[in-house]
Amino acid sequence: MEKNFQAVVVDNKEGNFSVETKHVFLEDLSSGEVVIKVHYSGVNYKDGLASTPDGKIVRSFPHIPGIDLAGIVVSSEDSRFKEGDPVIATSYEIGVSHSGGYSEYARIPADWIVPLPTGLSLKEAMIIGTAGFTTALSVQRLLDNGMKPENGPVLVTGATGGVGSFGVAMLSKLGFEVVASSGKKEAEDYLTSIGASSVIGREEVYNGKVKALDKQLWAGAIDPVGGESLAAIISKITYGGSVAVSGLTGGGAVPTSVFPFILRGVNLLGIDSVYCPMEKRRAIWERIANDLKPENLSAFVFKEISLKQLPEELPTILEGGITGRIIVSVE
Repeated sequence: MEKNFQAVVVDNKEGNFSVETKHVFLEDLSSGEVVIKVHYSGVNYKDGLASTPDGKIVRSFPHIPGIDLAGIVVSSEDSRFKEGDPVIATSYEIGVSHSGGYSEYARIPADWIVPLPTGLSLKEAMIIGTAGFTTALSVQRLLDNGMKPENGPVLVTGATGGVGSFGVAMLSKLGFEVVASSGKKEAEDYLTSIGASSVIGREEVYNGKVKALDKQLWAGAIDPVGGESLAAIISKITYGGSVAVSGLTGGGAVPTSVFPFILRGVNLLGIDSVYCPMEKRRAIWERIANDLKPENLSAFVFKEISLKQLPEELPTILEGGITGRIIVSVE
């Protein structure tokens, strides 16, 4: 490998915050048994937070962000991986307290690495990324709790975002009637093209008021939004239905009551993709490469950018104007 290589580095020297593409050395990376030549990474909400001085994501400086990466093993001190293996690494401490995927090379603990499943390319793996993996976990939990297409329509909120978009596509592929909720009226064609049966506005999910029990509308839901909107969803889930929640862009407080849970048997399912056990992680990636893989992954790509373009693009994920995924071509 090269003596030095390019990476996006976040720094905060004496209060002077910066995000720049720089040359770094292997010894600048966090420790790990496996060195990976990174081919692709992705842009996630957490990565956007890492690019701002008030994001409270980066724990020490200087730091290389990027919570997702896919590439080829260059060297390994662990027998589970060898030179030339295609691999995926997402979540755990990558891009937070451990140097991440916005670098031509990454050094990652072997316990955090998933072999690339047959049926996925490295680029496809990063189009999916943490967002799609979180969605697949959500779908699996809903299925495990008895959700079936014949039970009725399933709601997906934040439907133009990463988790939401894949929620629409994956549920549709499994035969569900998907109701996509979005604040972007112009995104209806996009959402229909990836599998939505119908598209509704945010106000049809939450109009500013939350009832203890509301009209039963949806057999289940995938919700990366949280907050008062989640409380409204819970009150509208049909008897025995479930809501898989994975985010809090709408806030962390959920002003609900016990009535949906004790009178309708509603299940609230928390989804954590960061510390998901490796056995389950590998099984979910296998499903993503097979029956959960969307038909046309290129439809999910909002933009493909280079490492040099990344510092300018990172803040845009926080502005909420992106439909689909931004992927980073690191090569």
